[in-house]
Amino acid sequence: MIHVCSLTRLHSTVAATGAGRVVSLLSAGTAVERPPSIAEADHLHLSMHDIIDEQPDLVLPGRAHVEKLLEFAAGWDRTRPLVVHCFAGISRSTAAAYIIAAALSPERDETELAQALRKASPSATPNARLVAIADELLGRDGRMVSAITSIGRGADAMEGIPFLLEITPAA
Repeated sequence: MIHVCSLTRLHSTVAATGAGRVVSLLSAGTAVERPPSIAEADHLHLSMHDIIDEQPDLVLPGRAHVEKLLEFAAGWDRTRPLVVHCFAGISRSTAAAYIIAAALSPERDETELAQALRKASPSATPNARLVAIADELLGRDGRMVSAITSIGRGADAMEGIPFLLEITPAA
């Protein structure tokens, strides 16, 4: 199970879910204190801004970020949940959760997965650049991009409400 939250809800989400691994997607300089129950090797911290086009003095999400995310996800044994967070729990983290679910469940339909994301989080607005890079790396031929485009921008929110995204569809 993948739990998604904001930075302010990281510790409470890890505690409530019994998570064993954490992915942080934050802008350079944004401090994150690793929850005490999470070993250093089980925390991936990716530094990037929530942008889709190059901007001066900002870190554009890139291929190396997505490759590290996919490698970290592949090493997850799934015995305990994974928590993915960004600053607000709306864009970078929802993109990462979608990417991880797609990577770990390659037979899953991209549109069904995007709709499950929308159902789980009305405010989810996955970072389009992260999704596009993953689409290419996973050989999804544009289907991930199309699926995320089809769910549109999420509801306005200052902070997303923590939610769960199943890796495999609910029966």
